[in-house]
Amino acid sequence: MIEARAVVTRAESGEAWVRIDDRPGGCGRCDEPGGCRSTGLAYALKAPDKVFRLPNRIGAEAGDAVRIRIDDGAPLRGALLGYGLGVVLLLAGAALGTAFAAEGQGDLFALTGGVGGLVAAVGLNRFALRSTKLRQAFDVEMVREPASCGHQAGTSS
Repeated sequence: MIEARAVVTRAESGEAWVRIDDRPGGCGRCDEPGGCRSTGLAYALKAPDKVFRLPNRIGAEAGDAVRIRIDDGAPLRGALLGYGLGVVLLLAGAALGTAFAAEGQGDLFALTGGVGGLVAAVGLNRFALRSTKLRQAFDVEMVREPASCGHQAGTSS
């Protein structure tokens, strides 16, 4: 799971608006040799310092510290759906256009087929994003942030 700390900025109607506090995310090796220097979840969800809306299944209120979780494979699945489908349909459309082209018109038909493939990819992506079952593969979970360990109850100073 990729996790990040966040703060609820607003909560109403079963939804919470959260702002990610963590800059490093993912595996925590961002600045180590071999690390990806990404900000993990913050960039996977939205640009940093942006507030975004999530289902409020835990009853969080404004000011609550929460932890946001997303499956490790969700960013890859999203990239494959968003970009991979476009590339595959672009190439398939260009190949089909070339196959049906008359002598000397291969480039024009390849271009037309490629554009048709991209248009089909946009339509399929829009349709896919409306699918509840598919969107569950990208589900973001919000859980309460564990209490800080800095102060132990029942200890004296």
